Amino acid sequence: MKRSPMTLRGAELLRQELKRLKSEDRPRVIKAIAEARSHGDLSENAEYHAAREQQGFIEGRIGEIEARLGAAEIIDVASLPSTGRVVFGSTVEIEDQDEGSLVTYQIVGEDEADIRQGRISVTSPIARALIGKSSGDVVDVTAPGRTRSYEIVSVKYI
Repeated sequence: MKRSPMTLRGAELLRQELKRLKSEDRPRVIKAIAEARSHGDLSENAEYHAAREQQGFIEGRIGEIEARLGAAEIIDVASLPSTGRVVFGSTVEIEDQDEGSLVTYQIVGEDEADIRQGRISVTSPIARALIGKSSGDVVDVTAPGRTRSYEIVSVKYI
């Protein structure tokens, strides 16, 4: 199985979700199935079918999280050497050369990416353009419709 990078924070969030699924959600749905069974005829019991569907989702998600954690190469961003270069896990402030706007992104694993939280996937076009570069470098990112230029303002390992 291919190893995939994940921040320490991302791994912890997955572990918390796994714990909740196993200790809260799974027992709740098992109880709901048992209760729905006690109502008799299962062929026309909507509560039973809904609970079974939810159980399938929970079990699928548990398997998915366990597989992702098993394949994860967990990287503690705070322990990375401060080389000034953009690497997986680093937080990068960039300036759009056309608009002058500043934006900050942390480069994370695919499972952790959330653009609203400022976390972009290491496989995204902008992250691929930034990796290996340093403050002051200008990178070109081909976006749908046009190419944008960004200057790296700062690189942090937090």
